[in-house]
Amino acid sequence: MLLDEFDPSKTAVINPWDLIKEIDQIPKTAIACYSHITFERIVAELQAEIIAETSTANGKKPIYRAKYKGSELSLFMIDVGAPTSVGMLEDVYQMGVQTVVIFGTCGVLDGSIADCSIIIPNAAVRDEGTSYHYMPPSDEIRVNQKHMEMLTRLLDKMHVTYTVGKVWTTDAFYRETVEKVKRRKMQGCICVDMECSANAAVAQFRDRNLIQFFYAADNLDAEEWDIRSLHNCDKLEEKDRIAAIALEIALQSERWQKEGNSDKICL
Repeated sequence: MLLDEFDPSKTAVINPWDLIKEIDQIPKTAIACYSHITFERIVAELQAEIIAETSTANGKKPIYRAKYKGSELSLFMIDVGAPTSVGMLEDVYQMGVQTVVIFGTCGVLDGSIADCSIIIPNAAVRDEGTSYHYMPPSDEIRVNQKHMEMLTRLLDKMHVTYTVGKVWTTDAFYRETVEKVKRRKMQGCICVDMECSANAAVAQFRDRNLIQFFYAADNLDAEEWDIRSLHNCDKLEEKDRIAAIALEIALQSERWQKEGNSDKICL
């Protein structure tokens, strides 16, 4: 199959550095969100300023700088779907960002996982095409491997309930069939998304840091699909709380990198 043709060369015909310039003074840690409403509320709350932009045929997406608890962070709204998500990561990594914290919804394959609760993926099934251009073929990829201890310790200290498990990443959500859901559950998947395996692949390929987590939305573990809080406008206060968790994760990851994975969790 064509997806078996992985080429490890770091240089392609078109490269991020051909199109994107490094930005002086860009904050090295960034937060990216897939929900435009939640993202807009973060930008407004932090009074963030535009410092750069990414651009595609569908329009421009601003990159913001914001201050949070004495630290500067980059903020950007990231597009849904593995190809566009990876393209935006390539751009911000080229701009000078070293660590990206990404959060967004996922569908649950285990109905006992509560709506809007936190899920931390530790692996992703690669049922999309983008990751195969960044890593050799395999069924799965490790996720959050370098940051799992920091994530769990921070959430424990914040008294946030969470679930750790494998995610099924697919780029065809209208093809999440009953039989495929059963097979992925047998593989150990507890949720489904559209970007995680590809995001992890590009971060590893470019030797950058990526931290990704989800908040549970629709339930596929039922006789009929249950949309729950999937719509952007639903449960906004709960989603603001999740955005606050992302800010703390970004802040803590920055401290860990500066202090060499310090044992201290600061809030």
